[in-house]
Amino acid sequence: MKTLLLTNEYPPNIYGGAGVHVDYLSRELSKLIEVEVRTFGQQRLESGSLRATGFPVDAAGFGCPAPLRSVFAAAARGVAWNAFGVDAQVVHCHTWYAHLGGILAKLNYGIPLVITVHSLEPLRPWKREQLGGGYDFSCWVERTALELADAVICVSRETREDVLRLFRVAPERAHIIYNGIDPQEYHPNQGDSRVRALGVDPTKPYVLFVGRIARQKGIIHLVHAIRHFDPDVQVVLAAGAPDTPEIAAEMKEAVQAVQAQRPGVTWVQGMLDKPTAIELYAHAAVFCCPSIYEPFGIINLEAMACGTAVVASAVGGIKEVVVPGETGLLVPLQQMTESPFEATDPEAYARDLAAGVNELLRDPARRKAMGEAGRKRAVEKFSWAAIAAETVELYRKFKG
Repeated sequence: MKTLLLTNEYPPNIYGGAGVHVDYLSRELSKLIEVEVRTFGQQRLESGSLRATGFPVDAAGFGCPAPLRSVFAAAARGVAWNAFGVDAQVVHCHTWYAHLGGILAKLNYGIPLVITVHSLEPLRPWKREQLGGGYDFSCWVERTALELADAVICVSRETREDVLRLFRVAPERAHIIYNGIDPQEYHPNQGDSRVRALGVDPTKPYVLFVGRIARQKGIIHLVHAIRHFDPDVQVVLAAGAPDTPEIAAEMKEAVQAVQAQRPGVTWVQGMLDKPTAIELYAHAAVFCCPSIYEPFGIINLEAMACGTAVVASAVGGIKEVVVPGETGLLVPLQQMTESPFEATDPEAYARDLAAGVNELLRDPARRKAMGEAGRKRAVEKFSWAAIAAETVELYRKFKG
């Protein structure tokens, strides 16, 4: 059997959880079946049963408004992927950027379409800020693909509920297969040279955030929460890849304001290389995930695998990863507006985040126990090898 994975992110171009997922899944799948990856970029990789090819698009000559360039570039790749020829027995798409390619492969080549849902466009209304009218296209292509798909893989129970509620997808076509972790790579026993190189003292407690500068990640709420953290704690914000110039400017202003109020706030801009991220996870006193929308939250799993206690928002798949009181604390996101992803009282949410962080900072023994429990849960419950096996089992349901 051969599967064709279509994705906008693939090494070395990874900026989010979907890219991490495809990276590890493709490697594990290739131990079981033949895997071809087609992606955005200029990648050329061939290793055993795994082949990856990047399809570059030069958007410099596009005459459309800037927010639409990524939309039309994604559509162009969807066509190019199929025009290149397809000899796989199943096509498997990741994120809406790849969905047009999956639709074309199913209709033109007559092969089953599988889609992994990493997020859902109707639940990300702030994407209009990034895509303009392209958000209407992303919603349309996502709906078309999900309702056409032979199988929809949901990365959490709550994501499956969202899929069934928002789309015409039969329950028997919606499957739950979690994200995973490599516990041999993500583990507590790390050196500290990279942490020190960032100007952070690993011998003193620090609170860590790792992720994109995006509305759904709740990063601005966390920056506001720093004002309420215990004054002696360090804070490391490993935050890059802003969705828009507007949120980039908002982040810069917020960080500068809090840095002027207190010392020890380090903003690492740009995306971290993996060894640095792992080292930061391993030495953090607390990892904080303030997301206001998160289908799974792989960053929490990465922190847990590194033996770090987590304080996270009680949304989406996070509630299936972090066990409150055992591997960390969950902070409710209350008092919602008509948009279900904005707190009517951001200050109250910031204070609640800070309260959870401070609770663990003041109890080293408790957070150590949570870190150990988190590591144990990551190792026992979330394995990429098991996830790949489940995925292949699903593929085989469509084979002749």
